[in-house]
Amino acid sequence: MTTHQLDTQLAALRRVFDALDSVAVAFSGGVDSTLVLKLAHDALGARAVAVTAVSESLAAGELEEAQRLAAQIGARHVALRTRETADPRYLANPVNRCYFCKTDMFDEMQAFAAREHIAAIADGLNADDFRDHRPGRQAAREHHVLSPLAEVGLGKDDIRTLSKEMGLPTWDKPALACLSSRIPYGTTITLEALSQVDRAEIYLRALGVRQVRVRRLTDTARIEVEPRDIAIVRDHRAPIVAYLNALGFAAVTLDLDGYHSGALNDRGEHRVEPL
Repeated sequence: MTTHQLDTQLAALRRVFDALDSVAVAFSGGVDSTLVLKLAHDALGARAVAVTAVSESLAAGELEEAQRLAAQIGARHVALRTRETADPRYLANPVNRCYFCKTDMFDEMQAFAAREHIAAIADGLNADDFRDHRPGRQAAREHHVLSPLAEVGLGKDDIRTLSKEMGLPTWDKPALACLSSRIPYGTTITLEALSQVDRAEIYLRALGVRQVRVRRLTDTARIEVEPRDIAIVRDHRAPIVAYLNALGFAAVTLDLDGYHSGALNDRGEHRVEPL
């Protein structure tokens, strides 16, 4: 998108928020929702509130990161406890698992908005998200959630460009996803499994890996990192295997195709090597 086109889209985004009385932003602290919160706060000040859903499916450290980012923007931040991991429909892990999660989250946000007399709810859905399997969109529609980025046609690259121009530290932040996305559809989600993949990813990031997913395939861990970081995993092969074995993984593999968004929805074979 050209600079002129981006300026046009940014102006359209600002008009969306100028037209609102108040808004609660579903705030993960990722690149998309951070831009939404920044623009909402610019337009509405204290009438724009960041709301982060907190449950066992949220990766360690992400709540604190969201709180820090909201404070940097100057927006009020609220953590809402959600309970999707107590819903047997969610734990069964069907292909529309995200629908149950988002339904619970937006139920809580609607109740919060009603208590606080907040007129609207907005999320960080962007135009590129329409290319992937997103059952959570149905829950957003049912709750009349606004998706300003998607509404004006902004994709991820455009959002990163605008975020960088606006000085937001998230402009190059790796993509986020809930911990349940590491578990293939049809495999029951347990709190133990969520903790297992969370701890594995924390360990790998501590080695210098920037973007990582540890997919839990029964008792096997499939590590996905960006191609440039494959060498880091190979160089630390022995300690990685030892640590993941101690977490309960019987085997550890490395995805040679590298990380890419939406890998859980892939139908093809993955090229892997054992660690």
